[in-house]
Amino acid sequence: MPAENEGYREYVGARLESLRRTAYLLCGDWHTADDLVSTALVKLLRHWRRVSVMDNPDAYVRRVLLRAWLDERRRPWRREAAWFEVPDQPASVCGTEGTADRLTILALLAELPPRRRAVLVLRYFCDLSVEETAREMGCSVAP
Repeated sequence: MPAENEGYREYVGARLESLRRTAYLLCGDWHTADDLVSTALVKLLRHWRRVSVMDNPDAYVRRVLLRAWLDERRRPWRREAAWFEVPDQPASVCGTEGTADRLTILALLAELPPRRRAVLVLRYFCDLSVEETAREMGCSVAP
């Protein structure tokens, strides 16, 4: 295996779980998140020689992940929504502190339009500055 591919493997190995969590926060579904990460990693491998010498390859991967998700949202079958009745919430069980908060946050994120949801994920989960978030989103910083 060429040395450049070894660098790719090390990069992906160190960041895979973080990419999965970011993708999950964007789309709200682990299966779709895995698909998005796979798509992003294939594109990363295709351009690894150029990306590996960048100052911030993480920004490139986040941008590819974000665009893959936005593209996925535009697909016709993604516009369909399944509705079901939410069951009564179970009583709090030991070791589940914060679960209700996480579920509430995920539910609120799911209500947002894709680009607004992406902004929140990039700003608060990926801890990007306003300027970095705007650059990732391909827009200007609001006054």
